[in-house]
Amino acid sequence: MSFDEINAPTAWRCVDFISDIHLQESEPANFLAWRSYLEHSPADAIFILGDLFEVWVGDDCLGSARDSSLIARHEGLHFEDRCSRVLHFSAQQHNLYFMHGNRDFLVGQGLAKACGMQILSDPSVLVFGGMRYLLSHGDALCLSDEKYQEFRRMVRSSDWQTQFLATPLQERMQQARVMRAASEARKKDMQTAGEPWIDIDQAFAKQWMDAAQAQHFIHGHTHEGRDHAISSSQGRGTRFVLPDWQAVNSRTEPARGYALRLSLDDDGLVNTHHIPVV
Repeated sequence: MSFDEINAPTAWRCVDFISDIHLQESEPANFLAWRSYLEHSPADAIFILGDLFEVWVGDDCLGSARDSSLIARHEGLHFEDRCSRVLHFSAQQHNLYFMHGNRDFLVGQGLAKACGMQILSDPSVLVFGGMRYLLSHGDALCLSDEKYQEFRRMVRSSDWQTQFLATPLQERMQQARVMRAASEARKKDMQTAGEPWIDIDQAFAKQWMDAAQAQHFIHGHTHEGRDHAISSSQGRGTRFVLPDWQAVNSRTEPARGYALRLSLDDDGLVNTHHIPVV
């Protein structure tokens, strides 16, 4: 098994990790929290580990962001272009890395080039502060969800993506709405039936960590927002599970969301912080 590997330059003193922001026009508070976080983060590099967008149906949904003379404009831009603009300006301050999630696996080089960010394969390895961190969105490891894994294999195939991207944009947007509605309905059915919450497969995760010679594992997807002890061939380490973002209190759920920050102290040791973002 091969991995993309990022060796942090010695100048990097701080790196951040976020995932599952699920940006969508109907939830402006999340967009504002995300934009504010990017504007104020001191990180040398920011790793976005999937599901930045609630849905992404292809880079041709970008309009004026393709034109560098218009990228600084805000008024009148479509939501996707506003997001692209935020990423573009953030890339002037940070090294930006993006990994596909289960919602935005169709993000391509068009968006990446417009924004100045690098797309990573899933999984990848970051070497920082003398430690090796395995990075993933996490959905590929939820092996007990067989229906999802079957769906994932289909939509990640080049044939399916070529056919889907060849259809008109409006049709793709409608198909995405149908798939999102089906996904939400399935979640509710599982909750009603009392089916257990699906976590990643621990044994398979350790196989990945052994292959990558990684001490620690950082991923999203499950929205748990919790750190777990984990052991691999490299000894005892930590599995950092990133949270989803919910910037507004609802009747059933409080606001939540944080960035995982790794920073080097004066002795070159890595310190870990959970930075609230909402």
